[in-house]
Amino acid sequence: MGRVEDIRLVKKALRQKYRGLREVMPLPEKQQLDSKIFHRLTNFCEYQKAKTILIFVSTKIEVDTIKIIEKAIQDGKKVAVPKCLDKNGRMAFFVIKSLNELQEASFGLLEPDEKKSPMLIDFTSSICILPGFAFDSNGYRIGFGKGYYDRFLQKYSGIKIGICYNSCIADSLPHGRYDVSANYIVTPKYILTVKNKI
Repeated sequence: MGRVEDIRLVKKALRQKYRGLREVMPLPEKQQLDSKIFHRLTNFCEYQKAKTILIFVSTKIEVDTIKIIEKAIQDGKKVAVPKCLDKNGRMAFFVIKSLNELQEASFGLLEPDEKKSPMLIDFTSSICILPGFAFDSNGYRIGFGKGYYDRFLQKYSGIKIGICYNSCIADSLPHGRYDVSANYIVTPKYILTVKNKI
């Protein structure tokens, strides 16, 4: 049990570190980096060939996904955003056709209204854009610590793409046996392809 607790403490410290880096980032710099990530991602072959985009709705300290969502809808892709179903880490994705369908929900996040937006059931030809305070070269991430994405990714077999600032890319991050790594990480400077681990 000590090992699990150790990882949790280390992850908590790293979460605070990378949150701090983002909180002090000047807005003009953030907007410039967000724009570079936007262009790299939307020109990336995995994005272009995907028919469905699973994507989080960003908060102020995350890479901006609002423009990505608008672009994906404009491109005629099916766009699905997450909603926390309970406090036990269960999460589902709901299809939206406009940002106007979102409403403020738990943790101050914008989420779909499940009474108006249909739940996504078919994940064929989809990619999942992952949130994270930090990613490492093996595709592992430091998330918000709530475990929603970790549980979802256990069952998701599509392409997983992290989006992250270069200042938040680490050589190695602690991870447990149930953590699922990204296949690619899009940064303002490059797209990292994560090599398959044996």
